[in-house]
Amino acid sequence: MRSSQANDFVKIPASENKSWGFWGTMGGYASIAWPIAMTGISKATGEPFEYVRIFLDSRHGRHFADAVQDALLSNPDMHLAVAMAIEKRMNWTIGHTIQRSHGIPKELPYLTGFVIQSGIDQDFT
Repeated sequence: MRSSQANDFVKIPASENKSWGFWGTMGGYASIAWPIAMTGISKATGEPFEYVRIFLDSRHGRHFADAVQDALLSNPDMHLAVAMAIEKRMNWTIGHTIQRSHGIPKELPYLTGFVIQSGIDQDFT
């Protein structure tokens, strides 16, 4: 018999861009930060891991990593640093300029909008 927790384990996709994006920017912290960011962003946005992976592998992931590193300066706990970066980007909303340039609906949380947009962009390439 399997425990109920066994069903909670989901395979997190590996980065496909280890020289750039989130992984490249996080450097030596990448292997620790990646699963924390993947699960935290997926939970916050409600988007699948594959869309989150695409987001983190993009230039937007590089900027997200910058926010994580900034948070690490005030608190060395990676879980807290990622959570702070997520919260910050979930509190930002898409404005008129990004709506026009990217087609992301206005007022959507910034992080949610760019994770969804990353997945859509990948689907059309």
